[in-house]
Formats: sequence, structure tokens, C-alpha cells
Amino acid sequence: MSKPISEFIEKYYLHFNAAALVDASKGYVAHLKDGGKMMITLAGAMSTAELGKILAEMIRQGKVDFISCTGANLEEDLMNLVAHSHYERVPHYRDLTPQEEWGLLERGLNRVTDTCIPEEEAFRRLQKHIVEIWKDAEAKGERYFPHEYMYKMILSGVLEQYYEIPRENSWMIAAAEKNLPIVVPGWEDSTMGNIFASYCIKGELKPSTMKSGIEYMTYLADWYTKNSAGKGVGFFQIGGGIAGDFPICVVPMLYQDMEMHDIPFWSYFCQISDSTTSYGSYSGAVPNEKITWGKLDITTPKFIVESDATICAPLMFSYILEN
Repeated sequence: MSKPISEFIEKYYLHFNAAALVDASKGYVAHLKDGGKMMITLAGAMSTAELGKILAEMIRQGKVDFISCTGANLEEDLMNLVAHSHYERVPHYRDLTPQEEWGLLERGLNRVTDTCIPEEEAFRRLQKHIVEIWKDAEAKGERYFPHEYMYKMILSGVLEQYYEIPRENSWMIAAAEKNLPIVVPGWEDSTMGNIFASYCIKGELKPSTMKSGIEYMTYLADWYTKNSAGKGVGFFQIGGGIAGDFPICVVPMLYQDMEMHDIPFWSYFCQISDSTTSYGSYSGAVPNEKITWGKLDITTPKFIVESDATICAPLMFSYILEN
């Protein structure tokens, strides 16, 4: 079997952050080969960066068992799926004046670094269909999580008329087809979360139609309890923020608050982060700090790749897929 990415990085990535990238990738592979499971957490704008092109294959090949992501990453994969040709790239984004930024807003373009998401073709195209699904659930007295509503929309086929990228490049399609477990902490601050809130304010929907963050934590606790035996569950964190903070706390919660003293720690840990290590920075905290919070064991393999996830994650996932 040809392994061009593996051969390249093993030859040239020998020291410092490069070596950490290789060691973490090998650790991921070893964890899965030993029968372990893996959670991936997605912060930042990974979906807008089109990480789905390779993350979808990771999901299809069983290299991912659980995802924690921000509401933005949940929806932006689908926005790219249905409106890709309407996106605009702004390579000179550092030079934009406030007036030029306002001009993008007036054109319905919301900028994420060098990429502008088209409001009408992306946000509103999804809104039209997801609102029907929310209202249908409420009429039946049903309640679901944010990602479950997205899965329903994907699997219904209603979005297929809009597809502008190959379906195999969408990690959300891959996840929906496998019914992959997901938690979406802080979903309320996403575009779809804001839209849902607006319908609640107008009295057209009830907040209870959407399962809450507390219910996401209990859902995760149940999954972790059932899946942490043997080699255990690894934690692969892309970026910082709530996507990582929320799920990693399930272990100390089960141990300290539920008094389940036989609950295993996370059995692998890797974070790709460009946060500067500093006092008071959670995203920049070294993994050993997590030992003091009851999240990682002394013996847990721990890796930090201090670099840009849009560069590192595709390389690491390629290595993992090749091995």
C-alpha cells in the first residue's frame, strides 16, 4: 500500500513541532489498533476551512467514534455543501478597511478570515428546511438535539437539489449516514441557534423542542460510561474553546460528582493549538495541568502540536488513514 504522506513526514518531520505531529499521529494509530475509541473536537472554523474533505473519510473508515463541535462547525459544513459556488475568497483580508468590510455585509457576505459565507444562499437555504423539521417535531411533541435535527434534514434528501460539492466531501453527510454521536455545546450562539431563538421569541416554537446543553452532557456521560472499557477513549482536540472544554469534563464529573471511582481517564490526548502557552490560558495550558483536574492520568500519552490546525490536521488525518 502506498503511503506518500506517511513517508514524507517520517523523513522530514524530525524535530520540534514537526516531530510532535508525527508522534501524535503514531499515538492515534496505536490507540485505535489497541481497540481504543477516539473523540475529535472541532473548534474554530474548521468546516469553512473544508476539513470535511478528509474528516469525512476518517468517519467513513471508522477512525472517529464521537465528535464534539461548535454550532458553527455543525452548520458550516452544510452551508459549504449547498452554497459553495457563492462563497467568495478575500486573500487580501488583512488590508480591508472598515468601509470595505461594511460593503461585504451589504452584499450579504459574512467574512471568516479570507472566506466569505453568502447569507442568502447558505443561511436562508438551510433555514427554510430546518424550520419545517423543528415545527413538525414540536407538533408531534418530539424533542431532539441540534445535530439530530441536522441529521434528519440530511437524510430526508431535501438538500440534495442544492449540492455544490461532492457528497463525499461533507463530514456531516458521513456522520449522518453512520449516526455518529455528536455533542454541540453552546449551540445557541450559532446562526441556526440564533434563528431557533428568534422563532421562540416570536412564539412560533418552544425552547423545549430543542434538547439542551445539560442533556448533551448526560448523553455524553452515558456514552462514555458504555465505551470507556478496555483501551478506553482518546481525545483529539482541534483548537480550544467550548468544543474541547465541554466534553473533557465528563470524566471528572463522573468520578467526582457521580462518585464512579472506577471510571477510566481519557486514554490519549492530543491538541493542535496556536494558542500561546501562558498564565490563565485554558487553550494554551499544557496537558499536565489536566492531571490536576482529574481528566488525564499520569500515564496518558499526551501531545501538543503548536501550529495551525488547517495545516496540521489534514496531514495528521492522512497519516492516520494510511496506517
